[in-house]
Amino acid sequence: MTRIGIDCRLAGQEHAGIGRYTQNLVQRLVLNKDINWVLFFSNSTQAREILPQKLDHVKEVITPIRHYSLLEQIKLPLIFAKEKLDLLHVPHFNVPIFYQGKIVVTIHDLLWHEQRGSHVTTLPAWKYRLKYWGYTETVKKAVEKAAKIFVPSTTVAATLAKYYPKAKDKTIVTYEGVEQTYLDHEIKEKPRKKQLVYTGSLYPHKNIKVVFQALQKLPDFSLKLVGSRNVFQDNTKTLVKNYKLTNQVEFLGKLSDKDLIKLYEESFALVFPSFSEGFGLPGLEAMAVGLSVIASDIPIFREIYKNAAAYFNPLSSAELLETIHALNSSRKFLTKAGKDRVKSFSWDKMTDKTFKIYQQVLKQNHA
Repeated sequence: MTRIGIDCRLAGQEHAGIGRYTQNLVQRLVLNKDINWVLFFSNSTQAREILPQKLDHVKEVITPIRHYSLLEQIKLPLIFAKEKLDLLHVPHFNVPIFYQGKIVVTIHDLLWHEQRGSHVTTLPAWKYRLKYWGYTETVKKAVEKAAKIFVPSTTVAATLAKYYPKAKDKTIVTYEGVEQTYLDHEIKEKPRKKQLVYTGSLYPHKNIKVVFQALQKLPDFSLKLVGSRNVFQDNTKTLVKNYKLTNQVEFLGKLSDKDLIKLYEESFALVFPSFSEGFGLPGLEAMAVGLSVIASDIPIFREIYKNAAAYFNPLSSAELLETIHALNSSRKFLTKAGKDRVKSFSWDKMTDKTFKIYQQVLKQNHA
């Protein structure tokens, strides 16, 4: 029986967008019992989060090797090779470059190709340069080695082709989906508080600074920041103090889907001010439960959200301010357009397309 391996070390809620992608993909793929699936998890807790019950046709290999580490490049290829896989899917760019088997890879974005320099890191300059070199070499090798490359949008496909022209013919767009919890939620008309929500990390490319600048001129509005703690949270707290917004900005940390939906129900809008993204899942989740989305006017958001978001120039806090003031007049339209737009995205469709590509690659193996 065919053996397909999936590197699941970044699966689950802890790992944000990549984690959600991998979790949804794996949970659907393993429904196919005609394949021997080999799943590589960091630990047994993660394995049970993704697959609550063990399955006879699924082998779980506990692989406590940290991503982006030296061991990932030295020891992990041996672990993969031991399983004698017909195909390996690495759902991120961090491919072990010495692995000799057939692979497919998912590249969610090329953010660090587009955003680089001292402002995007908290590392000393020498360490950042070394890490950046490691990143570019790994992506280069991943692109070279992969039989197929999955990307979440045509925007990322175009960026990939710009940096790696030879990747164009083997790149496959597989749009992501929205959790059923959001899709099943009934939109209710209710009064909305004057509070904005931002969901995501606080890396510099997320451009949260422009929201703070607008908030200074909106003294009756608050901002709720949702997301796991990361190295840039302290920098963001300093920005909040510098802009004198301590009483308007609240760090809520990581929320469950249920609590996030509750927050979205009572809020004025989700703000998504990024300079760069690979997909933009938080915006679709907000739309699914009836929360209007104010997004930066960048190609990826135009591709994913179409006419279901209110757009602004991410370099202009004045334009963001205008968009916030004008939102109520277009809220009814955005709510309907958002609910309709979300129907275009499905984890099931993504998984079906992914598996068809697996089959193509496996046929090529035997040709």
